[in-house]
Amino acid sequence: MIVTTAQLFKHAYGKYAVGAYNINNAEQAMGLFKGAIASQAPFIIQISKGARKYTDKKMLEAIIRAAAEIFPDCIFAVHLDHGDEETCYDCIDSGFYSSVMIDASHDPFEKNVAITKRVTDRAHAKGISVEAELGMLGGVEEDIKVEAGNACLTDPAEAEKFVKLSACDSLACAIGTSHGAFKFKGKQSLHFDVLQKIKARLPGFPLVMHGSSSVPQDEVARINAAGGKIAGSMGVDVNEYLPAAKLGVTKINIDTDGRLVWTRVHREFFRDKPGEFDFRPPGKIFIEEYAKFIASRNVLLGSANQLADLRTSLGK
Repeated sequence: MIVTTAQLFKHAYGKYAVGAYNINNAEQAMGLFKGAIASQAPFIIQISKGARKYTDKKMLEAIIRAAAEIFPDCIFAVHLDHGDEETCYDCIDSGFYSSVMIDASHDPFEKNVAITKRVTDRAHAKGISVEAELGMLGGVEEDIKVEAGNACLTDPAEAEKFVKLSACDSLACAIGTSHGAFKFKGKQSLHFDVLQKIKARLPGFPLVMHGSSSVPQDEVARINAAGGKIAGSMGVDVNEYLPAAKLGVTKINIDTDGRLVWTRVHREFFRDKPGEFDFRPPGKIFIEEYAKFIASRNVLLGSANQLADLRTSLGK
């Protein structure tokens, strides 16, 4: 069942974070829905600009509609991840999305506000929520690349001003995470001091953590043992998910980890079966492995076993 992002945030705020997972194909969708049912957790499906181009936006929407019929007990929202203004309008007008993200964080503050305000005006007219971003995460995500030297943490005072001026419904904050598999060097934690200051200025307002994959080292090791060359990767400590949720982080984006699961499954399969060329057997393995991964992350986010209470609050 597709619900609004606002409904999920209202139930989750201060208690747990909703996992936001990117999908690009049917195998990811099946694993995601299976994992959500196994863990009895609500979730957010994220569709990026790249995913909309990979097959076709209509194909992805059809896959999601089919998955909702196959797994009728699932409760989820559909979200545009890292959209530009044009893509946001296309998603808003489609009537399919629960929320959109306008990412103008690379622009100066005033321009970011102006762009975000235009998107929120159009989205709110159709009952759609808007996520914006303030501060810049380092790393690489599809066509977005920010060098470490240009990354900057979100300023709490600016965050308060930005939300007031732009009328956005949630805010992605830069608090120490970064996109991609190469997030940190050495031991680094989230900047909880910054998060606490933002929460103090925006009490009750949903915050979002991007670039929150943990980059499991066992996955990396298995990929490398099967011929991969991923070196020096490090992610977010999963034990920091729930403490962040208690401080107002209501949505946590996890994408890279799912790609690592896909890579590990396929590298190992074709290493062990070099004469195989049918992509369906590893695809089936991936669905089950991804489902287990999703369920494990929902436990760490605190969203596991929340479906029954959420359904009651929705009157469903």
